[in-house]
Amino acid sequence: MALAITETCVNCWACVDVCPNAAIAWDDPVFAIDTRKCTECTGEFAEAQCAAICPIECAIVNELGEALNPLGSLTGIPVGKLLALKEAA
Repeated sequence: MALAITETCVNCWACVDVCPNAAIAWDDPVFAIDTRKCTECTGEFAEAQCAAICPIECAIVNELGEALNPLGSLTGIPVGKLLALKEAA
């Protein structure tokens, strides 16, 4: 059981200091989570601390590839509208 950081990461360093297991480190081009150290904060916190502080939607995913901060969860913008804006760009 371990989380992963996706290519949407903007390298803001927010997650590094809050990880209780020191599982997050720089790995070009974005940070990476050491699967041997990551416990997903189970038993320590109600939610994964890296995802709780991450300002980027879909940047941290679980072992199934599901985003802990899914599209629209931080901005409050409906997913349909976000997808429409992306298609228009």
